Amino acid sequence: MDQNIRTAPTDEAELVQALKAGDQAAYVALVERYSSTIYNLALRMMGDRHEAEEVLQETFISAFRAVNRFEGRSQLGTWLYRIAHNAALMRLRKRRLPTISIDEPIWTDEGDEMPRQLVDWRGLPDDLAQSGEFRAVLDAAVATLSEALRSVFVLRDIEGLSTAEVAEVLGLTETNVKVRLHRARLALREKLSDYFASDAVVRAAGVGGGSEGGGHGHRM
Repeated sequence: MDQNIRTAPTDEAELVQALKAGDQAAYVALVERYSSTIYNLALRMMGDRHEAEEVLQETFISAFRAVNRFEGRSQLGTWLYRIAHNAALMRLRKRRLPTISIDEPIWTDEGDEMPRQLVDWRGLPDDLAQSGEFRAVLDAAVATLSEALRSVFVLRDIEGLSTAEVAEVLGLTETNVKVRLHRARLALREKLSDYFASDAVVRAAGVGGGSEGGGHGHRM
């Protein structure tokens, strides 16, 4: 083994110092440690594997260029999430994908406002929640959310960050994160209601009209 090759430190503070010193092993370690989670975030935000790979590359290039300005006031992973989110957001704004709004009323032909039929999908059994079919349906629904709601939902309910971590990544208050997450969940419940209203899914999941009760989404 080449004695000049050093193993990258596992402690985060030491890893940051090694990165700032230009240690190649530290760069490799950073990519290996975070590439999977950053790619998953980018894929959920972009809905396209090629663009997710582009966001992944942009994230690490930006991180390597900016590492000397990293002051350690947040976790290294949180800092990378912020860079990746901003990179994805820039690409999404170029696309200007259509979005849905949970605030828009639904009107009948007679001019009466119709109540929204919502199915609570967050209590699904793991086998159904992890199925390829459900994940495809969920991904398509997430892609229709506004950028603001999508960001919060992906970080909190899919990537599993805490409310405080999401607030730090997005530069929001924790209250704003909770409000946006609530709106995102409502929007997705509406979007997925037709899917879960099918007899097969209802029988398999035992899903019914739900409450707004707690519980996190399944991380995928």
